[in-house]
Amino acid sequence: MDPATGPGVEGLAANPRSDRLPDRQFAQGEYLPTDDSGNELQARYRRVLLLDLRRDPSVEDARTVERAMRTLEAAYDWHHEGLFHALAWGTNYFERIDELSRVPVSPPQVLSRTDEPNLQSFDAALVLESDLPSNLAAAENALFGSRSRIGGEPVDHRLGDVFRVRGRRTGFLGEGLPAEHADAEGVPGDALTGEEQMFMGFFSGRKRTQPSEESVAIPEGRFVDGTTMHLSRLTVNLRDWYGALTERERIQRMFSPEFTEDDVANLTDDVPFSDRVREHARDHDVVGHHEKVAQVRRDDTDEPLVLRRDFNTVDGGKPGVHFVAFQRKLDDFRRTRKAMNGWYVRDDSPAITDREHNGILNFVRVTSRANFYVPARNDRSFPLL
Repeated sequence: MDPATGPGVEGLAANPRSDRLPDRQFAQGEYLPTDDSGNELQARYRRVLLLDLRRDPSVEDARTVERAMRTLEAAYDWHHEGLFHALAWGTNYFERIDELSRVPVSPPQVLSRTDEPNLQSFDAALVLESDLPSNLAAAENALFGSRSRIGGEPVDHRLGDVFRVRGRRTGFLGEGLPAEHADAEGVPGDALTGEEQMFMGFFSGRKRTQPSEESVAIPEGRFVDGTTMHLSRLTVNLRDWYGALTERERIQRMFSPEFTEDDVANLTDDVPFSDRVREHARDHDVVGHHEKVAQVRRDDTDEPLVLRRDFNTVDGGKPGVHFVAFQRKLDDFRRTRKAMNGWYVRDDSPAITDREHNGILNFVRVTSRANFYVPARNDRSFPLL
């Protein structure tokens, strides 16, 4: 039976809204607005709840989880002004049911020589996204608190009956939002113009620098229409990013030494890539972040491998990024991250080290990593149980 269209949870009727919702929990593209260049504008506010089970998995708890998720779907439209949500399952859960060897996820790894991240494992994660922060707060309170109604719908089943919240990641993405958080420690408010979407000042969601949702979905087999999700926490040194570098130097590190201020101002739905990373290292003693990761593409489509849904955060009172990435295989993420490391260019320039003059690596540090499997919607409640 195809898990995307099969009977779902034992003892429950089919989802009554399945014909109005995408089979893929991570599918958002056709429900998002676009800018003048056709780039999708993702939801402005995010919340990721990291979950552990209260007890051993059971079909009864699977029914509770499914009914709770259906409450969200009854309360809000699948839309950026409503609520996007995805229930992902972590390596802890698959170890509990002795199925980790079967699923397309594995425990996280250390992927650079200069970071010492906390390698984390959870039973599940609930990802919530909306342009309206009140929708995120209402959804969390309904699923894990005491709220009795949401969007006019009664709340009869709660995720909190099955899970406990072990961690929360919150944040934002969109024009003007970084400047609204200039009071956080380490955010140089005088350096922000109010037009930035990300703390580091550059728009990273151009259409042709992202893969299609189709290309990151698992295409066949037991896990069809699912995908894998990687979640990292990064700190960002904005004081040095803005205080020690000129605008041109920031552009060189984010994109390429070939780029000028005018080039960036005229970008539309793509970032040109000349595939001259080693030559740039020899000629300019610096390489860009984009030109390194752009080398890793899918052979059959020439698309990037990783669908980024990263967002700014001031969790803990300091600026950072929660990096959420969807990819067909976790190895796609690992390949992309290893390209970002740029270790090979150190042989082309004595000025380039594991961090110095090596893209943005001198300004970001990874503090945690975790991996998840995101099932198709119909398979989201205790997959493989």
